[in-house]
Amino acid sequence: MATVTLENIRKSFGKTEVIHGVDIDIADGEFIVIVGPSGCGKSTLLRMVAGLETITSGEVRIGGKRVNEVEPMDRDIAMVFQNYALYPHMSVFDNMAYGLKIKGTPKSEIVARVDAAAEILQLGPYLQRKPRQLSGGQRQRVAMGRAIVRKPAVFLFDEPLSNLDAKLRVQMRLEIKALQRELGVTSLYVTHDQVEAMTLADRMVVMNDGVADQIGAPLDVYANPATIFVAGFIGSPPMNFIDTKQISGWTEPPCVLGVRPEHLHLVSEPEGRISGSVTYAEPLGAETLVHFRTTDGPSVTVRQDGAEPVPSEGERLGIAWKTDKELRFSEEGQRLADS
Repeated sequence: MATVTLENIRKSFGKTEVIHGVDIDIADGEFIVIVGPSGCGKSTLLRMVAGLETITSGEVRIGGKRVNEVEPMDRDIAMVFQNYALYPHMSVFDNMAYGLKIKGTPKSEIVARVDAAAEILQLGPYLQRKPRQLSGGQRQRVAMGRAIVRKPAVFLFDEPLSNLDAKLRVQMRLEIKALQRELGVTSLYVTHDQVEAMTLADRMVVMNDGVADQIGAPLDVYANPATIFVAGFIGSPPMNFIDTKQISGWTEPPCVLGVRPEHLHLVSEPEGRISGSVTYAEPLGAETLVHFRTTDGPSVTVRQDGAEPVPSEGERLGIAWKTDKELRFSEEGQRLADS
């Protein structure tokens, strides 16, 4: 196990800079999730830690040791990829053992390590099967087992659940979290899925166009986003943004208000701070999402209890919220200090 430090990491392709000075200090045994939309630089950042991308400037340290020029195989890391990267002609046992064989590990130790990992991952009955004989979830377990047997200082996960169906993704999320807790290995996990980030991370790094917009514990990032980008990306459905020019009687300096859907409630049109008409409603059982087109403004989503009456399409209503539930952002997208 080891700490990982990224100090002012930058990456350029020619004259185009894609990572703009990222700083992260990762504690021994911590689970960090790097989250953001496609093209934000999250996988590039992970690949620089792995040694698969050169670092233009800055420093990566693993266990206090600078590794910028160290080959990937010598960084004491293990990486789990999105596409499993299994050898189709090899058995599960041989796939998990391959890296150890290359390093010249004694056969008895290989068998012991593979058996131990197989027990943790519930792969014991499948050790002699080929990858084509396994489900997607089982293949991902084999890829994780291959990483576990190496006993690395750091695990790197590059969107490992992207190829799985929704139900299996939930199951594998739970398994990865439990496994990381059991092994206590420092882990960096890349995903575009903010639900994965919220449920897995000790802390998450929200990337936006090559910049770490915010680093923090998931619930703190959700409750106290530093920018409009973070507020809109973290949370499903996303935060609503309301220009104060839409609010009649607003006397304070103009800004953008951010309010979570669960903090809005429906009232009669005259009682609302803003008003609009229902475009459609999504009854989801425990909750209903009501979507509005506001007067002279953007669409707004209200999350209400599923037991409440569902408003009709086209119905005009007011939308209200408590002022202590609103966040204020500048027109440039930065959180204002008084909110």
